Order: sequence, then structure tokens, then C-alpha cells
Amino acid sequence: MYGYKERKAAQVAAFFAQKEQGSINVLKLAKLLYLTERESMMRFDEPMFFDRLVSMDHGPVTSIALNQVNGLSQSTYWDAYIVGRTGYDINSLEGLAAESLNELSKADLRILEDLWNLFGAMSQYQLRDWTHANCPEWENPHGSSEPIPHDRVFKFLGKEHADLLSEAVLAYRAKAQMLEASC
Repeated sequence: MYGYKERKAAQVAAFFAQKEQGSINVLKLAKLLYLTERESMMRFDEPMFFDRLVSMDHGPVTSIALNQVNGLSQSTYWDAYIVGRTGYDINSLEGLAAESLNELSKADLRILEDLWNLFGAMSQYQLRDWTHANCPEWENPHGSSEPIPHDRVFKFLGKEHADLLSEAVLAYRAKAQMLEASC
């Protein structure tokens, strides 16, 4: 997807894996990645890494990052931060230094630290249940997956101009597509 910040998403995943001693459950990570995008939209009116948001049976997820976690899509940057999936866990690269997470601004890191402080002690199932109860933009797709439009997230976050904020996300993606086409 145009505009997706793959390197930043990989660094966010590595951040959370490191918080979990280098290995984190995939479902827990999927929820934390979604909550990262949502919290960035709340605080700064735009997603952190501009992933595609979808509803799945276990709650809302960031679709592109989840595919990378599951090894279902090519990744330019993922392997620089994540070793790979082992069963239901993924592992950050051993010896990964905090300064190597250089795509993350101080504001990004504040979001990640705040999310970890709120949700880090929860199991993957507790976190899944929390997103079901507290992310009203999620709708049960009953075995499938359904896109979650950004305007719906902005609306449930109480943003006054949800449609304009969503249009800004689409404009960012259109610009990214034009820039990629011109290379």
C-alpha cells in the first residue's frame, strides 16, 4: 500500500518485542500495532505508519504489518529488526540497540511507552477482549476481514472533522503513489 512506512512499523514491532524480553506473542503484537496507529490518530490526527486497518475475528489489526509478521509479504526492512516467527511468537533481532530504532520520534516513543504501560501486562486474550470492548470501529467480520476506514476511527475517537482527517490520509497515500511512480 502506498505510503505505508514499513521500516517504522518494523521498529514498532521490535520495540514491543524488546519490552517482552525479545519475544512477543503474535496476537498481542497485532493488537499493540493497531492501538499504536489508533493512538497516533488520537494524538496527532494521523497514523504512525499508515497501515491498512481491518476488522478480523480477533479484533482490529494493521493488515500489512500482520502479513509481515506472518511472513506472507515481502519485507525490505522487517528482517533488520525481527528475526522471524517461532510458533505463536515473533522475536526481535538479538542485541538490537535502542538507537537503531531511529525512525521513531520522541513523540512516537512516548505513545509506545504509554501503550506498554497500559497494556504490557495483559495477555494476548485480555488485550483482544479489550479491543473488542473499547474500539467501537471494529465490527465482527464472522470469519472474514473487513476494512476499517480511517474516518470511522477518527469519528469514534471524537474528532470533529473525521472526514477531513481521513481525506488527509488518502491525500498522503496518493502523493506517495505519485512519488513512487515517478522513480
